[in-house]
Amino acid sequence: MPRFLNLWTFFGADSPQSFRRCVKIFSLVFAFGSALCLGALKGLLVGPISALILILGNVGIVLGLSPAHVVWTIYTLIKIHRFDVPLKIAILFTLPGLLGIWLGLSIAGSVLLGVGYGFLTPWVSTFEAFRHDNRYKKFKHCILDGTWGTVKGSCTVVRDFADLCYHSYPLYLKELHESPAAEEVRTLRLIHIPACIIVGVLGLIVEIPVYTAIAVVKSPYMLLKGWYRLIHDLITREGPFLELACIPIAGLTILLWPIVVVASIVLAVFSSILIGLYASVVVYQERSFRKGVAYVVAMVAEFDEYTNDWLYLREGTIFPKLMTFLLMKYCSLSSLIVVSLCAARPKYRKRAVAQSPEFSIRGNQLATLSPAPMEAPAMLMPSIVNSRSVRDVIQEVKIVQDVAKCPRGGGGRGKGERAEEGAREGGIWENMMRSCELRGKELLDDNVIATTDLNEWLKAKNSNEASIIGVGLPCYSCLQTLLCSIRSNSDGLLLLDDVEINYLNRPHEKLWDWFFNPIMVLKEQIKVIKLSEGEVRDLEKVVLFGTNNPQRVVAWDNGSLLPQDALRAAQIEGISRRMIGMMRSVSKFPTYRRKFRHVVKALVAYSLPKEASIASGSVKSTISSEDVVLDEP
Repeated sequence: MPRFLNLWTFFGADSPQSFRRCVKIFSLVFAFGSALCLGALKGLLVGPISALILILGNVGIVLGLSPAHVVWTIYTLIKIHRFDVPLKIAILFTLPGLLGIWLGLSIAGSVLLGVGYGFLTPWVSTFEAFRHDNRYKKFKHCILDGTWGTVKGSCTVVRDFADLCYHSYPLYLKELHESPAAEEVRTLRLIHIPACIIVGVLGLIVEIPVYTAIAVVKSPYMLLKGWYRLIHDLITREGPFLELACIPIAGLTILLWPIVVVASIVLAVFSSILIGLYASVVVYQERSFRKGVAYVVAMVAEFDEYTNDWLYLREGTIFPKLMTFLLMKYCSLSSLIVVSLCAARPKYRKRAVAQSPEFSIRGNQLATLSPAPMEAPAMLMPSIVNSRSVRDVIQEVKIVQDVAKCPRGGGGRGKGERAEEGAREGGIWENMMRSCELRGKELLDDNVIATTDLNEWLKAKNSNEASIIGVGLPCYSCLQTLLCSIRSNSDGLLLLDDVEINYLNRPHEKLWDWFFNPIMVLKEQIKVIKLSEGEVRDLEKVVLFGTNNPQRVVAWDNGSLLPQDALRAAQIEGISRRMIGMMRSVSKFPTYRRKFRHVVKALVAYSLPKEASIASGSVKSTISSEDVVLDEP
């Protein structure tokens, strides 16, 4: 009875405001339950179709391209001069095992990805519909989202995976064969083969069970910690529960959190296989059996420390000393190896990782790196930040993928009207693709590139003309963006429509960091050397045609001026090489290739009417000349 009175006092039955509060809570619970049932129904209807497409597509690609992968790998291994004959023979003997690991991991990953994507995406899409403000839009998107879009998304995943296996892997092998470092011969002595095999097997024996044990032991704490944090945010209306429209999807997060925990365990098991096998590579690189064993222990300690930091547990790890005790007791290792493993984290590299003598950007400042050798951290740790609302997370994801129109001079991420305007105007990647299209049209108008170059890339031929479009055109567009940013005294990158991306409003994603930071370094380097107009034109030639098309370079008369100073020429050549290298790395991404293919098709459609008019004009001129000849006596 007292509890009933307390609840009656809390809701205040005599207050209309409390009555509206009760109605709002009831409607929220009813909407959550309805969305949960609707999402489950859509998952049961659409999930099997989407999962079947993704599993059969990816598994078919893996099995169908496996013979081609083996042939490409063996051909590259024979042609490459980086490895001596004993090392090539050793790699050939390990190819069946590597192929088996690739087939097993890819097929298992495809099954897990297909089931998870097919059944969970309709569920999540149903709850994401609550972010709309209009009730009609909420109802409409709750019904439609996650149905046909999930099927199309599974087809897109299969297509991107096919691009990765059919285009990106051969391109990587080609670059490995043609790279200047391929001339540096790496040898393998017979004495290193047993050490590599023993440490590789030891890595698998140690890493797989220990990684699995760490993940399983800490999974209950991860489950309870996650539930505690989410429920605490639900009660206090913080983090993902900050806004009323985001409560349903945050509630779904609470229900699906056990799946996240199980997925983390599976990911730990899969990663342990690759990490364990890499111990053989460490033995070969360092020419030391002791360093390979130290790597095995160090990776266990690092994984334990990483999970402790991620779960806010006690810093540090007990595994180096524990592993030393177990190895000394059961493996009968020598005392020298045991003593080397007693450190807090054993060092498995004889020398520190070389740092680039170029520039390093911190925030918005340009600073040179210290010449003192520093060992890079082996694993990046996640930063501890405050919880954000789901709406902010959704906005940031849109910034990375499709949205993010950032007004020039903006001092932070777009929110409110600016973010909505960005969603309408287009995203960063779309802006860059549109820039490639505009630059390509300019080059077509100037007869610098032709339709044959575009068709060569569409046919996926590895000729010089294909590299002009696949690498040269993005490099040329990126160079124009950098030059425009420098001329405008921009602190970041000035894209089309006066869209400026700087360190304050850029997307905070690791993939974007890999692209943004090197581009900013390159921009500062171009700005420091102060290129003249003729040198800029020469740089445009080099980044567009590369070094394998001297005839095309000479044929394009754009007013370029070759630098007479050898140092100046070396600086320009270094900038062009770095830019080409970055674009080659970006071009391997399957998503990028799919988007860039639309750009190339648009350029082909743009060039066809022009070529047709030129062809008709040449035919008319030929007919008129024949008429003149016939009229002559």
